[in-house]
Amino acid sequence: MIQGEEISGWIKDYAKEAGINSLVVGVSGGIDSAVTSTLAAMTGLDTYVLTMPIHQEESQIKRSYDHINWLKDQYKNVMHLEFDLTGTFERFKKTLEPHTSKLSLANSRARLRMTTLYQVAGQYNGIVVGTGNKVEDFGVGFYTKYGDGGVDISPIADLMKSEVFELGRTLDINHAILKAAPTDGLWGDDRTDEDQLGASYPELEWAMTYEGDTKNLNKRELEVLEIFRTLNKNNKHKMDPIPVFNNN
Repeated sequence: MIQGEEISGWIKDYAKEAGINSLVVGVSGGIDSAVTSTLAAMTGLDTYVLTMPIHQEESQIKRSYDHINWLKDQYKNVMHLEFDLTGTFERFKKTLEPHTSKLSLANSRARLRMTTLYQVAGQYNGIVVGTGNKVEDFGVGFYTKYGDGGVDISPIADLMKSEVFELGRTLDINHAILKAAPTDGLWGDDRTDEDQLGASYPELEWAMTYEGDTKNLNKRELEVLEIFRTLNKNNKHKMDPIPVFNNN
């Protein structure tokens, strides 16, 4: 079973070696950020948890606040900062019109939040702690380049989504978060990750590790495998190092 203390200790050791005083985590109301912020708090280092709503669904905001209030009760080193970025986003959108596709604007939300996290990290000699899991970060590339993908350290990026949920139960994460359908919260509606990806996380985990013969798979398994392989291929630009011209 995954031990939160081991991951938390790893974060603390990294921060100590780097001469870092604080940890900065964005909290969205989902399982990944809830687990990550808890692991950060467990280090004993000053932990700044940020809520950064942009036209956010009320249910997401409520889960965020419930988790943060629980976190502050458990760990006295946790500080909550809220920055409502809705007005900033709207001004950004208006300035760039008409160069504003729905997808680019969704990604811009994540990039505004990244900028905010780094502003706070810079203020308090901190690092931005990433909340991506293994399926998102190394399987299907389901994150925004230089948005939620812009972090300093990734404590749960080697955990499958199912393992993050397992760890969340061990850490006593709020039941409402544990049962909520995963969502990136970038669209201002209630669409889930599965709606966007076309497959559930358990299906994607299976596809990520499947190495057998496709002739024995049923129709849905073939569909999921194709979804995974297409996403993995199309999002390689996020997961691979930036191409650099070799001057030799």
